[in-house]
Amino acid sequence: MNRGLKASRARAATIGVAGALALGTVLMWSGNAQSASSRADQDIIARLRAQIAILASDDFDGREPGTEGEAKTLRYLGKQWFDMGLTSGTNDPGHEWFAPVTLVARDPAASSAQFQRKGWRTVLSPNGVLVLTSGKRSLVRNVPLLFVGKGRGRDYSRTELAGRIAVVLDGDTPDSQRQNQLLAMGASAVLTVLDGARSLDDVAARRKRSGYALSDDAVGGDLEAFITRDAMAMLLKGTSQSLPGLETLAGSADFAPVPLDLTASLEATTRETTIRTHNLIGKLPGRHPEAGAVLFLAHWDHFGDCAAPPATDVICNGAIDNASGVATLTEVARRLTRGAQLDRDVYFLATTGEELGLLGAHAFAENPPLPLRQIVAAFNIDSNAIAPRGTPFAIVGRGMTGLDATITQVARAEKLKISATEEGNDYVRRQDGWALMQHDIPAVLVSTAYGDMPRMRAFFEGDYHRPSDDLQHMSHPIELGGAADDVKLLSALGRWYGDLRRVPADGGANGGAAPQKAAPPLPATPPPAVSPAIK
Repeated sequence: MNRGLKASRARAATIGVAGALALGTVLMWSGNAQSASSRADQDIIARLRAQIAILASDDFDGREPGTEGEAKTLRYLGKQWFDMGLTSGTNDPGHEWFAPVTLVARDPAASSAQFQRKGWRTVLSPNGVLVLTSGKRSLVRNVPLLFVGKGRGRDYSRTELAGRIAVVLDGDTPDSQRQNQLLAMGASAVLTVLDGARSLDDVAARRKRSGYALSDDAVGGDLEAFITRDAMAMLLKGTSQSLPGLETLAGSADFAPVPLDLTASLEATTRETTIRTHNLIGKLPGRHPEAGAVLFLAHWDHFGDCAAPPATDVICNGAIDNASGVATLTEVARRLTRGAQLDRDVYFLATTGEELGLLGAHAFAENPPLPLRQIVAAFNIDSNAIAPRGTPFAIVGRGMTGLDATITQVARAEKLKISATEEGNDYVRRQDGWALMQHDIPAVLVSTAYGDMPRMRAFFEGDYHRPSDDLQHMSHPIELGGAADDVKLLSALGRWYGDLRRVPADGGANGGAAPQKAAPPLPATPPPAVSPAIK
């Protein structure tokens, strides 16, 4: 197990940004990229690289929430933000800079399933059944089963599903959307028959991971079970139905739900662990804070250890995801602090728990430091060290807010190109901006990374969420040319939306707030509060 610092990483983490700038420029940047970039671009790239080298070093242990890796991450970022002139943005004297976020992790514990054929006294407890819940404990007793086939192409009434366990075929395209819809429509539980390629071991391996939620969320009540094809066929013996017969019915055009001659008692429990973590919130005060605010955000968290021996590298360092986004966020803050004071406040938010379900962004929106209606525009930054310099920008969330036209206008003024593609919207639910949109905050992700979808997809299929997402082991050298362009456009957007002459305080800031389109389917000691002398 290799948890030691590599020599260059150790030096970067100890000598700080200034020393790492020189180190990164000498060791890590090719002459070809230098010839293609201006001196100003080289400075941005060197700063981004130096920060990524620190944040993605083994010394930060993969930036897992609720660990010493979190404490190191937030102390490092907090000191940078304080030194460049930001003030605390929590607007809470009791929690300066670091806004507490309490998470609950739930791991599957007990699972029990018993079935009874109608008219029989014998209770059957087959081995091939797994029962799961997201809550602390969920159970149903002696509930009749209703076969709903493939669970698609039909709207069920609550009368049909209430007080019944919906039995659905898994098939060759398993997903959770069907099960969630059946639960939402009133089913007491859902029993999925694993009649396709997926096995019970596959389900158990995927679902043994912890489920996470904000501690204030009322989670629970859902009950989901999985049964092997052989176990389901055995249960149906001696009843008026057979599994092959039901499968044939499910494929017919006029299929209607079939009540089964079975009842079930299902129970599942989880173990709970509390994780105390934090969002980091900084602010660049404006002259007229009553006129609203601009928000920039990026998630600081990653997975910590994500592999096991005999692997020699077990830490998910998250260099691209999302040390690059946090570094970009910091450089945007640096550029805006160096300019003339803006009219509006500009908030900088480094969120926790993004990898666990956008939880830090939800926590920010549920307990905001300012009224949410005052946020005229929010720009998320995530995994943007992907594309080369000059790549057109894409808007993730295009057409879902009223921001698109102004973003395009600002890009033209900066001599940068905005792509008209909506390919990036396939990923809109997978980033913090989506959480903010659920709270009616106009939020988008504007980046060159999604302007080069082949490179973006190659990252998702390669180093993404693996130990190789670090500066030493990734399959392709990190690309920061596009990230430098991101810094320039995002800074320009901050200046534009922060200017009352360009974006008045009369409601025009949100560009008219176009109706949102539907999205595509798809414990440790906390860090100390930042004070005027951050150590």
